Amino acid sequence: MAKPIIEVRNVSKRYRLGELGASSLRDAIDRRMDRLFKRNDRPAAPEFWAVKDVSFDVQPGEVIGIIGRNGAGKSTLLKVLSRITEPTTGEITLRGRLASLLEVGTGFHPELSGRDNVFLNGAILGMRRTEIARKFDEIVAFAEIGEFIDTPVKRYSSGMYVRLAFAVAAHLEPEILLVDEVLAVGDVDFQRKCLGKMEDISRGQQRTILFVSHNMTAIRRLCTNCVLLERGRPSQVMPVDEAVERYSTQHASSARVVSLADRERHSKQGRSARILTMGVVGDGALSYGQPGFIEITFELKESVRGLMVGLGFDTLEGQRLLTLDSDTHNAPWDLRTGRHTVRVGLNFWPLHPGSYSISTAVISGHNCLDSVSGAAIWEVQTSEADNVSDRGFGAVRPKPVAECLSAS
Repeated sequence: MAKPIIEVRNVSKRYRLGELGASSLRDAIDRRMDRLFKRNDRPAAPEFWAVKDVSFDVQPGEVIGIIGRNGAGKSTLLKVLSRITEPTTGEITLRGRLASLLEVGTGFHPELSGRDNVFLNGAILGMRRTEIARKFDEIVAFAEIGEFIDTPVKRYSSGMYVRLAFAVAAHLEPEILLVDEVLAVGDVDFQRKCLGKMEDISRGQQRTILFVSHNMTAIRRLCTNCVLLERGRPSQVMPVDEAVERYSTQHASSARVVSLADRERHSKQGRSARILTMGVVGDGALSYGQPGFIEITFELKESVRGLMVGLGFDTLEGQRLLTLDSDTHNAPWDLRTGRHTVRVGLNFWPLHPGSYSISTAVISGHNCLDSVSGAAIWEVQTSEADNVSDRGFGAVRPKPVAECLSAS
């Protein structure tokens, strides 16, 4: 039997809360000397284990999903596997060339053009220049940024970053590909295109993929097995249906108002604008057939023209059912620097009673200023206006126009 292409043995990653990593060799030496000679009288910072005692094997050609709630340790695990950060304990064995797509623009030099960054990323992956040149046209065509390929990538939108980064990682033929939730930044058509490409490279080319996502529909479509993380501690590798079922049972409804200021963001988001809170208007939950409104509070570091706020409602398996964009039938807002609160909703709430995962974003034009996926899990309740709730048909039930045309 062939050896696993990835072996993870008792891997843990510890952080000390309130401490920053050393920014220079001198900082590292000073901290080391402080510990050795006890020159620092401050109490030790509390420890936080982002990942704890993770062990699993991945066979060549497997597609493994890594799932869990926000803060479960998924991104930390991928960063350790990518050797971006060292594990505190444990060992990782990789038997193949690895490419990772963890954050928007990771590995891109902002001053270089898209063309230069393709060759730079290829060189980092160990590809020869002739190999990269052979794939170059295919990469540009997949990323759909042909007219901007010679533009410095610092001028790219988040979507353009993602398209080019994924195209490079997928086309330069690494044996192992690690993909984080970063694909959620792209539009729906591009996400579908990426999933198709990953299916092709895993099944047609027998390459290995580790895929982190909150979208359980994508997990079911792409993966055969999953690792489920809960507070940094893993399950064993298990069939995807079993993992998704266990993942769904972990969810509990969020508070009526949730704080989002400290939630983890993609590297290019949350700088010029930051979403602070999101909450249901009123004292109760959202109710089918009743008015339902949600308030989003955010802070702008600079004035923004043409701003809109979006909300997305997904099933706990990750299937989008409802999208509310503030500018659908209204003009976008021009807002000054400072804190703002907007209200978005419907006079007739159409979602069938049940639990839903809600995401939110602040967008200007095609530029996503900030977004939080899976920001809250809220329950839609039944109401007196729901005459047919016991039938349980469908997920979205708008108020129909109905009349009886026959005489009695």
